Amino acid sequence: MKKVFLSLFISIMTLTTIGQVVDPVDWTYQVERGEDQTATLVFKANIDANWHLYSQNFAAGGPIRTTFHFDESPHYKLVGETSEHPEPKEEYDETFGMDVKWFSDQATFRQEVDLQTQKAFDISGNIEYQVCQEDKCVYFNPSFTFNIPGEGTAEARGAESDQQADEETGLAGEVQQDTEEATAADAAAAAEGGPKETDQATVGTGDITEGRSLLGFFLLSVVFGLAGILTPCVFPMIPMTVSFFMQESSSRVSGVIKALIFGLSVIVLYTSVGIIVSLTSAGADFTTTLGTHWLPNSLFFLLFLTFAASFFGLFEIVLPSGLANKADKQVDKGGFLASFFMALTLVIVSFSCTGPIVGALLVKAVGGSVVEPTVGMFGFALGFGVPFTLLAIFPGWLKKMPKSGGWMNSVKVVLAFIILAFAFKFLSNIDQNYHLNLLSRDLYLSIWIAIFAMLGMYLLGKIKLPGDSDLKQVSVLRMVLAIASFSFAIYLVPGLFGANLSSISGLLPPKSAQNFELQAGPAQVGGGGASSSTMCGDARYADFLHLPYSIQGYFAYEQGMECAKELDKPALVYFTGHSCSNCKKMQAEVWSDPAVQKRLQEDYVLIALYIDDKKKLPESEWMKSEYDGKVKKTLGKKNAAFQIERFNVNTQPYYRVLTPNGEEVGESMGYTTKPQEFINWLDQGVEQVEQK
Repeated sequence: MKKVFLSLFISIMTLTTIGQVVDPVDWTYQVERGEDQTATLVFKANIDANWHLYSQNFAAGGPIRTTFHFDESPHYKLVGETSEHPEPKEEYDETFGMDVKWFSDQATFRQEVDLQTQKAFDISGNIEYQVCQEDKCVYFNPSFTFNIPGEGTAEARGAESDQQADEETGLAGEVQQDTEEATAADAAAAAEGGPKETDQATVGTGDITEGRSLLGFFLLSVVFGLAGILTPCVFPMIPMTVSFFMQESSSRVSGVIKALIFGLSVIVLYTSVGIIVSLTSAGADFTTTLGTHWLPNSLFFLLFLTFAASFFGLFEIVLPSGLANKADKQVDKGGFLASFFMALTLVIVSFSCTGPIVGALLVKAVGGSVVEPTVGMFGFALGFGVPFTLLAIFPGWLKKMPKSGGWMNSVKVVLAFIILAFAFKFLSNIDQNYHLNLLSRDLYLSIWIAIFAMLGMYLLGKIKLPGDSDLKQVSVLRMVLAIASFSFAIYLVPGLFGANLSSISGLLPPKSAQNFELQAGPAQVGGGGASSSTMCGDARYADFLHLPYSIQGYFAYEQGMECAKELDKPALVYFTGHSCSNCKKMQAEVWSDPAVQKRLQEDYVLIALYIDDKKKLPESEWMKSEYDGKVKKTLGKKNAAFQIERFNVNTQPYYRVLTPNGEEVGESMGYTTKPQEFINWLDQGVEQVEQK
C-alpha cells in the first residue's frame, strides 16, 4: 500500500513542479475485424525518447501498471486478457524495492472482443498508466473510443484492407527492429568482451535453476529423490519391492541382473517424464492429475489387493507364458520383463506423494526447455532408484542362505497384511477427491484396526494360511512383532473418537472426513458457517469442502479477498490437496495447537485452495491458463494454475500472506511440523501487513 501511495505522490509532485505536462505517450487506435463476429482492438503507444511506459504484468505494490478499462455494453464481450508486445524490459527499481517491467519507444496492446450485433457502435473506456524518466514520473488517465463499423459496410471492408496492410508493414518493422536490437546487443557485447545479454523470455523469472550450475541443480535433484523415498506413499512400497525379488530365482547372478534392470527402468521412466512433459507441454500439474484421478487410484487399489491376495497364498503372480517364453530367449529366466513392470508400478504409485517434488522440477518444463527438466528428473530418479535397487539385490543373497524353510512364507504373509492396509489409501484418495463420502475416517481406521489385530494374531500362530509350517513355539522376533502390531491397532482406537493420530496423519483421511466425534465442542469441521471475526458470509463450496478444528475459511480466492478487504484483515492463502499427505500431517501436528488455531481464526481471513478437487465449474468460471494455454474447467485445476501463475510454485502445503488489497508480504511458508515456527511466521505476517 505504501508503494502505491508513493507512486501517486511522485506523479502528483511531478505535475505540480514541471508545470503543464504534455503526455509523452502518443496513442493510436485501430480495429482489426476477424471472422465470426470478432474484432481486435489495437492500442499502439509511441513513447517519447528517455521515457518509459510500465507494463500490465508485474507484482502489485510498485509503480502504476498500465490498465485498460472498458465501458460495459450489450454490444460486445471481452475475450481473454489484453496482450502486449514486444516483451517488456525488466529491472530492479530501487525506489519501490521490487522488479518492474516497462516499454521504451513503442508498445502495442491488443484486446479481442466478441461482437454481439451486426450494427455499427462504439467501444469506449479509459487507460490508466504511468510514465517515468530518470528524475520524474507522471500519471495519466485518458479516454479512448473505437468505432466498430457495421458488417458489410464500406468502413468494415476498409478496416479489413487496412488490417492486412498494417500486418505486413508491422511484420517488416518488427523484423527490422529485432535485427537492429540484436546487432546493437552483439556490438555492445563484443565491445565489452562478453556474450550478449540473454533475452528475458528465455531466462524467465523464478526459475528453479537460476543462479545455480547444472551440476548443482543435478545434485539438488538427487537429494529430492532421496527425500521422495521417505514420503508416506513410497515407503510402504519398499516391502512390496523386496518381496517381489523373494520369488523363485535361478541364481544370485539372475537376481542381481533383475535388480539392475529394475533400477535402470526406474531411472529411464522418471527421466522420460521430464522429456515428455517438456516436449508435449503436459504442464507442471501432470503428476498431480496422475496422483488424484480416479482411474490410476483405482488401478493402484486393485493392484495392491492383487499383490496382497497373492502373498496370502490365494494364487501366484506369473507372467503370461508368451511373454515369459520371449524373455527366456533373451535371458536365462523370464523374470526380467517383470522387473520392468515392477519398476513401472513403483514410479506410477509414487506420484501420489512425490508429485509435488517432481512437479517442482517440472515447472521449468512449461517454458519449453528440455535440458534442465531432463537433468533434474534424471537426478531425482538416480536418488530415488538406487536405494530400491540395492534393496532388490539383497533378497538374492537371502535366497542363498541355508535353512530358509517356511519362514519366508511368513514374511510374505506379513507383507500381505501391510500391503492390504495401504491399498485403502488409494480408495480414500478417490473418496476425498470426488466427495463420495463412502470411506469416512472412522471406517478407514476400523479397517486398519482389524487388519493389524489379525496380523498380531497371525504372528502368534492363531491364524494359519496355505503354505505356512506348523508353529510349535513363538520365537522372540515373532513375539516382538506381534506386540508391535497389537500396540499399533490399540494406538488407532482413539482415532475413532476424534484423536489426531498425528504421527500417521499423512496416511489417513482428513479430520473433516470424521463421522463420529466424541470430543467436546462443535464438530471438527469449518467453513460452512459465518463468523463475525473472520467471515463475511457463507463460504462457497463449503457444502463439500471443510477445514479441521472448527476453523472458518473460504475456498474461493476472490470471495476470500473480498472479505479480507471488507474486514481490513490480512489474508492467508493456503494451497492444499485432498491427497496431500504433508498437508494432513501438518494440520494434525501444527493446526491442532490452540495457539495456531487462535491466529488462523482471529488474525487472518483464511483462504484454502484445493489443487486436486474435481468439482466441475460452470463455464462462466472457466480459466484459460497463461502457462500452458489450456482451459481449466475444474476447481482443482483452476487453483493449481493460479498457484503456478501467481506464485511460480506448485508444491503443497504452501502458505502466503497477502494484504487486504492482495499485495504479497514477507516470505512464503511450506511444510513444517513445528507449531512455534508456524506461529512466529503468522505473527510476522500480521506485523508486515500493518506496516504497509
